[in-house]
Formats: sequence, C-alpha cells, structure tokens
Amino acid sequence: MTAPEQNEQLAESSLLSHLFELRDRLLKCVLAMLVIAVPCLFFANDIFSWLAEPLRAQLPEGANLIATSVLAPFMTPFKLALLAAIFFAMPIILYQVWAFVAPGLYRHERRFALPLFISSVVLFYAGAAFAYFVVFPLAFRFFVGTTPEGVQMMTDMTQYMDFAVLMFFAFGLAFEIPVATVLLARTGLVKIAKLTANRGYVLLGIFIVAAFLTPPDPVSQTMMAVPMYLLYEGGVLMARILVRDKPEQEQAESA
Repeated sequence: MTAPEQNEQLAESSLLSHLFELRDRLLKCVLAMLVIAVPCLFFANDIFSWLAEPLRAQLPEGANLIATSVLAPFMTPFKLALLAAIFFAMPIILYQVWAFVAPGLYRHERRFALPLFISSVVLFYAGAAFAYFVVFPLAFRFFVGTTPEGVQMMTDMTQYMDFAVLMFFAFGLAFEIPVATVLLARTGLVKIAKLTANRGYVLLGIFIVAAFLTPPDPVSQTMMAVPMYLLYEGGVLMARILVRDKPEQEQAESA
C-alpha cells in the first residue's frame, strides 16, 4: 500500500471514529432527556401552572388563560413537559458538547474547559431565571396595561407556552455571550482589539437580534438587549484576563 493510500485510509478511519463518537454523545443526550421527561410528564400540569403564574398575576381579577382547542388542555402540558426535559438536561447536553470538542484543544487550553463549562451552565439558567423573574412581570404588566378599554385579555394557553418557552431558551442562550466571547478570543478567531473596536456594531446587532427574539414592544426588546450588551462587555473583560498570556503559554507548550 502506498503512502497516499495509507494517509487516505487513516483520514477515513479518523473521520469514522469522530462520527461514531458524535453518535454516542447524541444518544447520551437523548437518553438523558428521556429519563428526565418521565417525572416532567407526571408533573406536567404543575409545570404549566408555574410557567403561567407571571401572566396570571398581571391579569384582571376573574380573567384566566383559555384553551381554543379540544386537545390543548392535554397536549400543551404534554409538550411543555418534553421541552422542560430538554431544559433540565441542558447541563448534560453542554457537557457532551464540551467533551466532544475538548480533544481538539491544546493542553494549556483544556484547563479552561471546566470553568467555561460551569460558566455556560450557570449563565444559561441565569438567563432563564432573569426572563421568568424580571422580564415576564414587566412585559406582562405592560401588555395588560395597554389593553384597550372594553377589551378583555384572554390568552390561549398554547400560544402563551410557545412564547414563554421561546423566552426561556432565548435568554438562556443570550446569557452565553461571555463564554462565546472568551472562546472566540482564546482560539484566535477574533482579536480582542476588534472586540473592543466594534462595540457600536455589536450593540446594533444585539438590538436587531433582540427585536427578532422578543415581542414587538420596547420593554421586552430593551430587557433583552441591555443585559446582552453588558454580558458582551463582561466577556471582553474575561478575555483580556484569560488571553493576555497566550503567547507565553504557546511557547511553553511547543517547548
């Protein structure tokens, strides 16, 4: 067998091993979600009641959520339980992502993997908590307060669930900005000087993203955009601390 054929065979075997590893890690994620889904399905109605509490607290006295479909009282909590399983399984999902990427990192970069993994999990749930305890009360108070006179606000339970879950995941992912910023700087894809020089474009992009992810009202958009920008600045600060000695570390690694 010639050298080019050997190299091609090694490349194919390496690709197959990566694909098999990716398959195994995806299966672990699915298994974790299925296991977590069992208790979530059992408490599906309780989860929905907890999710709907911020809106119900702002509705006028006697007003409630409604179901516009015969199947909605069953299917909506059922769907919510499956989405809750994904939400609660996020640490396992993020760990599988980190474990899949870690072998491709340098040795001096792997020591940052655990802190970044823990930070990504904490920030994801912090974003969801911020949406539930801060954004929801303010946004729903705004929505209910702008209801025209003579109009009774009657929100469909399925539409509310879709909105609430979108906000949970949107804010959870938005709060990952510091981790993404540090990774971009750490891998050298973006220089820290560019991260600081393009603040204006970043701020504009954040407001555009917030406009797509939130309802068309200034309260929700601002409540997402402002923390996202502050988290971006926090990510730049973390990158300055973690990446400033990268050249020396790379020299030590090569030595």
